[in-house]
Amino acid sequence: MAWIWMVPAAGAVLLWAVSLGRMLSSSAPYSLPPSPHFPPPLRGDRRTRNVLLVLAHPDDESMFFTPTILFLKSKGHNIHILCMSLGNADGLGNIRKKELYKACAALKIPAEQVEVLDHQKLQDGFQEKWDHRLLAELTMEQIRLWDIDTIVTFDSCGVSGHPNHCDVHHGISKLLHENQQRNIEAWELVSLNMFRKYSGPVDIWLSSLISSSSKQPICCLVNCSPSRTFEAMAAHRSQWVWFRRLFVRFSSYTYMNMLRKI
Repeated sequence: MAWIWMVPAAGAVLLWAVSLGRMLSSSAPYSLPPSPHFPPPLRGDRRTRNVLLVLAHPDDESMFFTPTILFLKSKGHNIHILCMSLGNADGLGNIRKKELYKACAALKIPAEQVEVLDHQKLQDGFQEKWDHRLLAELTMEQIRLWDIDTIVTFDSCGVSGHPNHCDVHHGISKLLHENQQRNIEAWELVSLNMFRKYSGPVDIWLSSLISSSSKQPICCLVNCSPSRTFEAMAAHRSQWVWFRRLFVRFSSYTYMNMLRKI
């Protein structure tokens, strides 16, 4: 009777392999289906966008947003990173800051385009409540400094449910509400249910279907080089423990990002 259990196991392995093969078949990151929405078309003579990726902690960029970063880089857009905290919950803030710069170097993001804050009111922790107005003000400073026209950040569920992630989303939402006259577009990384979150490359089928059938501006960005995610995450040596290694291997966020316009 043992063979009965082997059939679904073999089917799961085959589906994983086929899904991964579909991703690796491309030589460059791509959108499924090809999306006219992200990044939005430019006006005038500009050919590249200035994109601000707003994070809560060092390693968020590698653990969750690598497909988006690689896609934008492949299109020649400028990526700036604003990390709202050092991630100092365990007293490793200064180490984690250095690791973020190393990870960004692995992702070809120049150090001068990375800003890591250490504000006394924005400290890492599940019990810490971050002020949304303060988050909006700090983000606006970077928008003015770098002439940002596109923002990418977490959605209201924060992918992992971490309250700091959720607060970052609400801070960006507040910024957009109070600055509607500025020509800024913002996109959020869609939080997935537990099954889809840990389905690895298999989620490519459902994500592409949702993206193609949704009436909302949604795009599915595919990472054709998952090893780049491992390389970037490994730069966060203080965080590269066994359960995060498993997370990166099985998380669908390693292989694709579903972005939705805020």
